[in-house]
Amino acid sequence: MKKIYHLGSCSTCQRILKELEPLDGVTLQEIKSEPMTPAQLEEMAALSGNYESLFSKRAMLYRQKGLHEKQLSEEDYKSLILEHYTFLKRPVMLFDGQIFVGNSKKVVQAAKAALHS
Repeated sequence: MKKIYHLGSCSTCQRILKELEPLDGVTLQEIKSEPMTPAQLEEMAALSGNYESLFSKRAMLYRQKGLHEKQLSEEDYKSLILEHYTFLKRPVMLFDGQIFVGNSKKVVQAAKAALHS
């Protein structure tokens, strides 16, 4: 399975999708218009090792809700990501049992190599 969870209005996600082209056989899921299911999030967490690795501490709501001052548990990360799409570190790319989370150059290069190998 090849799938990319992204945010359509995010210029970084758009740039990365362009960089990964061609996207033959890849399913794109725009997380604002088509929210993730708990099962999809659980699959991501199983591949990445935990929910914290999928959580974006750069989200504006992170500071607005005062979450930066709290000690969050794995269950907190899971429920926050399901509660609001901005808490997912984007994009999340699943390629044949491998997961690539975020937009660092290293992650994007590894995802590109895995996608086109």
